[in-house]
Amino acid sequence: MADSPAPIPVTQRLVSLDVLRGFDMFWILGMEEFGAALAKASSSPWAAFAGQQLDHAEWAGFRFLDLIFPLFIFISGVSLVYSIDKQLTTQSRARVVWRLLQRALILYVLGLFCYGGFSKGMDAVRWLGVLQRLAICGFAGGLAYIFLKERGRAILLVVLLAGYWAAMALIPVPGVGAGQFAEGQNLANWVDSQFLGGFKWDGNHDPEGLLSTLPAIASGLLGVLAGGWLKHHPGSLWRKAGGLALEGLLLASAGWIMHPYFPVIKKLWTSSFVLVAGGYSLLLLATFLVVVDGWKFQKGLSPLIWIGMNPITLYLSHHVISYSKLSHLLLGGPIAHACGAWSGVLFASGEVLLGIGLAWFLYSRKIFLRV
Repeated sequence: MADSPAPIPVTQRLVSLDVLRGFDMFWILGMEEFGAALAKASSSPWAAFAGQQLDHAEWAGFRFLDLIFPLFIFISGVSLVYSIDKQLTTQSRARVVWRLLQRALILYVLGLFCYGGFSKGMDAVRWLGVLQRLAICGFAGGLAYIFLKERGRAILLVVLLAGYWAAMALIPVPGVGAGQFAEGQNLANWVDSQFLGGFKWDGNHDPEGLLSTLPAIASGLLGVLAGGWLKHHPGSLWRKAGGLALEGLLLASAGWIMHPYFPVIKKLWTSSFVLVAGGYSLLLLATFLVVVDGWKFQKGLSPLIWIGMNPITLYLSHHVISYSKLSHLLLGGPIAHACGAWSGVLFASGEVLLGIGLAWFLYSRKIFLRV
């Protein structure tokens, strides 16, 4: 019988983390449009399933695309452990906190820019959005890693999730009552309507709103806890991956058990949603850890590494470049005409390939936007 694999240290940079980040970002490079076009072009149940999974759940429930944002927050939490430990070897804690704050401010400003900034007046500013939430979660997770021990971080995670559930379930909404989770009738939506100014994505409330930022911080803390487990706990890579996978199964199961009582809803970032998305994130991290860093399967995953090394740049590019128009310009005419009903799939595929092409161009020239 073959010898079992030797223990693999994980104190060095994890290539699997870059690949997982690239895998996560890949799905925003036009894959939502690809799924919709595929479902429209084909009557196959598999095409319909793909189209459904590459779109967000309308409210309660969970689809594959609902994992993308919480997975990125989770990955950012894992990365914080490695970057902060490295900084603390040469800098004071105060200096590291200042760098965390600078990073958060830059991300927040970039988030404002993505939605037009102040160009349309103060009433049109989207104060809370995707990058803004990422900024807040990263700063809070970094502070938790610097100033709290592992047990303290775990307690904070439980307090955030339990506290959010208690607030949503027990505090009555004026004119509605307590314990309502339907859109527009819950506490988080009401808080946004009363206290969040500027432009809100869903009318008078926002999926990245005020109150739901608290459980989003918990998503980042799950990543910080996973990163601490990987970097500081003894054992081989295989044992650590197994531990992550087991925890992932437990968290996802707990989230679905909670679903009938506190539904899994991305737009509210419910505590059950944090557990389900966090559980799936842990399972993916364990899988990529084994495949990429354990089995050293990396060459075929190069495009994901290109994407994973420039996630913020690629995200911003979708707010300044019309990949759809560019794809139509390059692939329209006779090519699209020959594809007939599948022309939408052609154009969506073009969007995805353009995004990958930009990632390759930046990576090949060692151009990386570090925030």
